[in-house]
Amino acid sequence: MSMSPPPGWYTDPSAPPAQPVERWWDGSAWTEHRRAPEAFPTGQAQPGFGPPQAQTQVQPQPGASGGGRAKVVALATAGVVLVASIVTGVVLLGKDDGDPRSGPPAPTTSEPVDTPTPTSPTPTTSAPDPDPSTLVDQLNGITIPVPGGWEKADSTVGGDPTVRTPDVYDCPGEGSLCRHGTVYSRTATATDERSPKALALGDIKEAADRAYDEDKVGMQPFGGIARHEKVKEGTVAVAGRSGYLVRWRVRTEKGPGGYVQSLAFPSSVGSEAMVIVRFAIDAGDEAPPLSDMDKITKGILPVGGGATGGGVGNSVGATP
Repeated sequence: MSMSPPPGWYTDPSAPPAQPVERWWDGSAWTEHRRAPEAFPTGQAQPGFGPPQAQTQVQPQPGASGGGRAKVVALATAGVVLVASIVTGVVLLGKDDGDPRSGPPAPTTSEPVDTPTPTSPTPTTSAPDPDPSTLVDQLNGITIPVPGGWEKADSTVGGDPTVRTPDVYDCPGEGSLCRHGTVYSRTATATDERSPKALALGDIKEAADRAYDEDKVGMQPFGGIARHEKVKEGTVAVAGRSGYLVRWRVRTEKGPGGYVQSLAFPSSVGSEAMVIVRFAIDAGDEAPPLSDMDKITKGILPVGGGATGGGVGNSVGATP
């Protein structure tokens, strides 16, 4: 186990031999404190690369015979060997894998060792969005337009790519804050259904409940759904594929309610998984125009396929 020499003044190994200087070792590293060397006590090893060595003194015994003198010489020799071993060990410890705790390091130059000055982290800034008017859903291979008055969300809805209105307001029912419009895309993974019509018809109620009924923490931001009417349904060309949409007008217990839409179509990438895009727009005066639903639907394109457009679905009359 390597041991660090104690703090003290030691011969500075970086000083020229002709001009010896003592330097302060703080127990783990050299400091910039230096002084002229002082005289060392008789019999004490001069420090070089380690702490002062323990003094070994051998006192001859009065009246000792020649054999006694031989013992004295032997003990003195043993003491010299011990001191030399300790000095050698300290030097070796000073070279132990470069660990500053194992002994005063020996700089290879006569220049002071520079200690890097800690610097504050450089603040990072995110690059500007190259196209704020388009949301890319790379997983499903589509792009969704961001109309004027909308924005791409930094935090997505349940991890789904999301376009939303930027302003929030106090929900009329339970909860805290609501938005006037939200659109997000997702892969239809919980079913093997390949019919866009069946998927849209099966998804619309869940889309309505998520937007205007009960949220994930069990609250009802609009007091729950009172009733709904179907206002649009039909086939639609979207992202170069044949899709299907269903749109409801939702009446809520509190507040003006709004419109929800489920749009289903096959992706044009990979295994052509089925994609569902959900829309929700409030019916209040401060909400975006309902025509934004058609604008966004028509503007959905395949990634890299800007020339392919979509269309709007066939309108149907409201159901009783």
